[in-house]
Amino acid sequence: MRAADASSLGGVVRRARRPHGFVAPGPRPARWNDPALAPRAGEDLCWLAGDWRILQRVDGHRWSLDDLVTAWLAAATCADAPPVRFADLGCGIGSVLMLLAWRFPHARGVGVEAQDVSVDLARRSLEGNGVDARCEVRHGDLRDPSLVPEGAVFDLLTGTPPYVPAAAGRASPRVQRAPCRIEQRGGIEDYCRAAARLLAPGGRFVTCAGGAQTARVAASARGAGLRLTATRDVVPRAGKPPLLAVHVLCRRDDLAGRPAGEDAGAPLVPPLVVRAADGRWTQDFRALRRDMGMP
Repeated sequence: MRAADASSLGGVVRRARRPHGFVAPGPRPARWNDPALAPRAGEDLCWLAGDWRILQRVDGHRWSLDDLVTAWLAAATCADAPPVRFADLGCGIGSVLMLLAWRFPHARGVGVEAQDVSVDLARRSLEGNGVDARCEVRHGDLRDPSLVPEGAVFDLLTGTPPYVPAAAGRASPRVQRAPCRIEQRGGIEDYCRAAARLLAPGGRFVTCAGGAQTARVAASARGAGLRLTATRDVVPRAGKPPLLAVHVLCRRDDLAGRPAGEDAGAPLVPPLVVRAADGRWTQDFRALRRDMGMP
C-alpha cells in the first residue's frame, strides 16, 4: 500500500525492505495482528528494530537519525551493565524508548511526553510490540517533577530535545513537528535539570544536540550538577560538517576527584560518518544498524 492510499483506505502498513536471507534478531513483537492496533487514517506502521514496528503520522513527526544514534550510543554505553530501569525524556512517538526496550529485553522503561498525539501513538506501539507491561508513556511536561515521582532511580536516561531556539526558527504548521524542532517547552538546559533529578548514582544520561552546540551542552550539564564525559559528532556525509552530536553525561559526584576541565566533551575519534563521499552507507553506520537489529 502506498502512502497516497492512506486517506481512502485507512492507515498504511509498510512492507519490509530486507535483503535475501536476513533474519530479524531480538525479541518478537506480540500483538500487531490485532485489528484494533492497525494504523488509522493518516498513520503508517513502519519497521523499527528486528521485527518491531512503530506507528507514525504520515504528515507528522517521524523517527529519525537523531533517535537511532542516541539509542545506539546509550545501548553501547550500558552494554557491560544493562540497565534495570531507563527513561526517555520527551519521548515523542516512542522510538528511543522502544529501541532501548528491544535492546534490553529485561529492563523496565518510562517515557515522558507532552504532545497527546505522540503519547497515543507511542502507547499503541508499545502494545503492538508486546512491551506495555514493562514500558509506559506518561503524558505531561518533563519539567514537572511530579510526573516521575520515583526520583533518582534510573540507570539510564535518554533525551532527544529540540535544539532550535524559539526566536531562531520557523514553526512548522504540521502536527507534532513544531515542538519536536523548536524549543517551545525548553531545551537542553531543561533536559539536564530533569536528568539530574532522575539519574541514579553511577547512571548515564545520553542526549543529542546540534553539531555546533557542545559548549552549550557542557554548560547545561554544569548548571544542573552533571558532567559531560564524552561527545560523538555525527557527520551526514564525508566532507560535511557535523549535523548533530550525541553526548554522554553523568552525575557530578560520580567523578569526584576528576579535574573539572575534563568535562569539555572532546569528540570521540573518529566521528560517526553516515555516508561516504559516494553516498553509500559507511561500514561504521552499517555496523550501527546491525547492532540495532536493522538490515
